[in-house]
Amino acid sequence: MVGGWFTESGPGGEFRLLGTQCSACTSVFFPREDAFCRNPACPGGELAEVPLSRRGRVWSYTDGRYRPPAPYVSDPEVPWEPYTLVAVELAAERMVVLGQAPPGVTVADLAVGMEVEVVPGVLDGDAGTTWTTWWFKPVGVDG
Repeated sequence: MVGGWFTESGPGGEFRLLGTQCSACTSVFFPREDAFCRNPACPGGELAEVPLSRRGRVWSYTDGRYRPPAPYVSDPEVPWEPYTLVAVELAAERMVVLGQAPPGVTVADLAVGMEVEVVPGVLDGDAGTTWTTWWFKPVGVDG
């Protein structure tokens, strides 16, 4: 998916998050920015799509144990499943990106400073559509 938030055709055909980089100040942005440089000290430059690092280190993490209120959409007939949120520092880009951990990875499996990698995930789906996302999985964990 080129032009979105991620691609599976990054260098070496690997899954990568996509950001943009300003040619004037070299700041990198995620989610991508296509209109203007977000750096208030920058005079502005051309924005180019760049793949972000595949790996980073856990900066922080928490879990979501309750069903969020409207306008969040979920089926009230289906039991709520807790999920794990991970803030990951990408050192090369000098930024922190937020995402979910894959199902089955809990806060007990994470530690600040742990190395994680971005992997493709499925957010939801129905008979005709699959909504995809990214997950941050601890390096060396199968699944």
